[in-house]
Amino acid sequence: MKATLVAGLNRGARTVALALGLPVLLFTAWWVLSADSTTIFLPPLSRIVEAFGQVWFSEVFFRDVLPSLRRLAAGYAAALLVGVGVGYLVGRWSVVRDLTSPILAYFRVLPAPVLIPVLLVAVGIGDATKLIVIASGAVWPILLNTADGVRAVDEVQLDTAAAYRLRAWTRHGLILRAATPQVFAGARQALGISLIVMVVSEMLMSTDGLGFTVIRFQRTFAIPEMWSGVLLLGLLGFGLAKVFELIERRALRWHRGATGREESW
Repeated sequence: MKATLVAGLNRGARTVALALGLPVLLFTAWWVLSADSTTIFLPPLSRIVEAFGQVWFSEVFFRDVLPSLRRLAAGYAAALLVGVGVGYLVGRWSVVRDLTSPILAYFRVLPAPVLIPVLLVAVGIGDATKLIVIASGAVWPILLNTADGVRAVDEVQLDTAAAYRLRAWTRHGLILRAATPQVFAGARQALGISLIVMVVSEMLMSTDGLGFTVIRFQRTFAIPEMWSGVLLLGLLGFGLAKVFELIERRALRWHRGATGREESW
């Protein structure tokens, strides 16, 4: 028991060291190399860290960061619902796939920010426009990976379910569960896309949020504050990715057990 606990602690410490080793090394190099910088556009990291504390540990966090997180969560959730639902239909039935293939091929290559001028005219400058843009950018990895996962389900499983005369909803649940690894692969990609599109939409059509604040600092030549916003966005993306990994590891534990794969994170 004690040996197992020690081995688990050692494995956890090694994982943390591997995850944080390179970022800490780069951060240290940035601190040292920028210490004597006199360029207004590349201030010392010490000034950026000082500005970080002054800006983001204040009412700015509640005024700009929380609205951005709400938009990100709402747009990402909408992309998950639409992507998994439509992706299941496309992957499950060839008729749906043949009918929607030209439309999907067109819209999947259409950059989400291109929709901003159209949505500004049709919907306005409110949060609805930003949510549509975020969801439009994030939905495609989820939809396409879900469709691929559903199509790749073993036919033996489907035949077995039919032989046992399982209910239709039960069969659909089994198919979707078998496609879960692909769904998570698409959802992981969509998370990063959601963050990028959220920032772009706030830079172009918002009066609050992280993107708006960063661009406001840039336009007023508050360069250390601008860099602190960039730093915050990086930390936010890193934190969201790690939270997603924890959720994915727990949700797909059955899959690693079935395939004999060991945890690598």
